[in-house]
Amino acid sequence: MNPFSAAYPSDQLDKELIELTLKGDKKALSLLIKNHQAYIYNVAWKMTGNVDDAKDLSQEVLIKIITNLSQFKFKSSFRTWAYRIVFNHFINDKKKMNFVIPTNFEEMGKQLNAAPDHEMTPEEQKEKQELIREVRLNCLSGMILCLNKEQRLIYIIGEIFAANHTIGSEIMEMSKANFRMKLSKARKDLYNFMNNQCGLVDKNNPCRCHKKVKAAVDMKFINAKDLLHNRPEYETFQSQLQPDADFLTANADLKYAELQQNLSFKNDFDKKLFIEDILDNESWKSILNLN
Repeated sequence: MNPFSAAYPSDQLDKELIELTLKGDKKALSLLIKNHQAYIYNVAWKMTGNVDDAKDLSQEVLIKIITNLSQFKFKSSFRTWAYRIVFNHFINDKKKMNFVIPTNFEEMGKQLNAAPDHEMTPEEQKEKQELIREVRLNCLSGMILCLNKEQRLIYIIGEIFAANHTIGSEIMEMSKANFRMKLSKARKDLYNFMNNQCGLVDKNNPCRCHKKVKAAVDMKFINAKDLLHNRPEYETFQSQLQPDADFLTANADLKYAELQQNLSFKNDFDKKLFIEDILDNESWKSILNLN
């Protein structure tokens, strides 16, 4: 039920759930939230690179969507209306991130090159494959953070979520030509860095994931006892998405897209994370300003 797909099957279901919600049906509101919470959270996670920041942003924007739901006039699809709120909130958010990250590709390249290499035998690589995967996915996530906020959002929905240009342009409130141009620029900036740095793209490049594992653990970039990307509740974007036909502009992009779509996708949430505690409040209708 990827809301960024042209073939999104749930526009009618969203409409029905909103109509029931505005009549006071709490279960309908809960289902509406559950249908979108994973996508909102995973956009936030890729925007910030931090699970705590993603949780905060997701809570804030879901409350904003719900409290403004009575203003939805059914003149567009709910997903277009809702994700405009999501993206505007994310772009305008001014909170300081919870950790220090590279702010551009030059800085990230310097940090990677400064981290000492430690070779691994094939046997060691097999034994430590989870650690290597953790380094790989952290690095891929860090690359996205080197894009500016607008580029990040456009890249996340246009490349990682595989949105076609019609849906992407509607949600971002720009022309299809402008969406394509900005997505192309984000790709170019990211791919130029990967072409010159990333060993996943070219084995002759200086950075090889397995060589950076020891440095990443020693410098506390990853926690070997609590690996973020190797949890049972996480899948990948590739397992969740069915790409639209025009989301790639050339076959040459496939390698890069596949790498980024291997990023972790969280699809399982505890109750408190997505404001079910608010829904359980007896005065929820007045709190949320619904009819």
